[in-house]
Amino acid sequence: MRFTKKGTAIDYEKAEKEVMHAIESGVNYFDTAYIYPGSEECLGRILDENKCRDKVYIATKLPQYIMRQAKQIDKTFNEELTRLRTDYIDYYLMHMFTDYAEWEHLKELGIEDWIRGKKESGEIKNIGFSYHGDTDMFLKILNAYDWDFCQIQYNYLDEHSQAGRRGLQTAAEKGIPVVIMEPLRGGKLVNLPDKARKLLSESHKGYTAAELGLKWLWNQPEVTCVLSGMNSMEMLDENLRIASCTEPGEFDDADFELIEQIKTIIKEREKVGCTGCRYCMPCPKGVDIPGNFFYYNLMYMENKSTGRFQFAQNMGLRKEPGFASQCIECGKCEQHCPQHINIREKLKDADRALRPLPYKVGIEVARKVLVK
Repeated sequence: MRFTKKGTAIDYEKAEKEVMHAIESGVNYFDTAYIYPGSEECLGRILDENKCRDKVYIATKLPQYIMRQAKQIDKTFNEELTRLRTDYIDYYLMHMFTDYAEWEHLKELGIEDWIRGKKESGEIKNIGFSYHGDTDMFLKILNAYDWDFCQIQYNYLDEHSQAGRRGLQTAAEKGIPVVIMEPLRGGKLVNLPDKARKLLSESHKGYTAAELGLKWLWNQPEVTCVLSGMNSMEMLDENLRIASCTEPGEFDDADFELIEQIKTIIKEREKVGCTGCRYCMPCPKGVDIPGNFFYYNLMYMENKSTGRFQFAQNMGLRKEPGFASQCIECGKCEQHCPQHINIREKLKDADRALRPLPYKVGIEVARKVLVK
């Protein structure tokens, strides 16, 4: 939830009106987290003061990346219950997994027994995880525990990155509901390039940019729930309208062609023509070739700080990070690349762009603190 701020605090009156309008219109799933400043407290107060806790499902998250001792898990969870003014959480997530090692660390702290106890007491109804990383690691975590649900970043630009379509479909095949975050890439798929906006305005159905992105998701029956960071009545009403008139499987060939044309326009500024097919993998030295190219492209398709931050967050904090600097230039990857990319040279370019000295130092410091 991206509640509007008034000064440094959340504008409670505005947030209350928006949340209550959402609930009255049928929205029943609210996603927050321990580290979202003021968010849990605000949501808890709204639900408590309006006596509507029983009308909604609350999803919040354990900041697993700062858990060092078993007692911290219980302390954090109890603090969240207090903030949310509730005695149970409907959907509880391990927040922001990027690496299977993070789940292994939680297991060493006794997380499986802890979850079992919270489920037996009724304090947690469903357990899941949110994910930022590559597809293979997602599948490993997905298969590591009897999860009730999962949450992934997924949109038409991230179709084959992070958990991707393969992750979505595998979860659905296992009967695990999938919640979607960043459906519009934090607004990037709303604020399209002029050329894409013109194409959209001339399209056969007159979609808004948000409508195209959300309908692309809801067209897929594997998608259970789509999160949208709304912070105005206008955004809320548009999302309600789109959700109310969309069904899985209603996209036609012209819709899919429109998506591909817009993706092509967005990608005109990309540096490497990598499609994320992963034929180049595995690298014998552990370089995440598609991952490096994805964040390198992101720097120029969106902006440099976004690409570098997401690279640092999602790749830099893995136990085995897969940096381009690990490349020994054996050339094995280039033999399998269907796009005939000069991978060895492009990896050097990507590493220079993604890890200038301040980022290199920052990632190393963060790894010492956060990587188990």
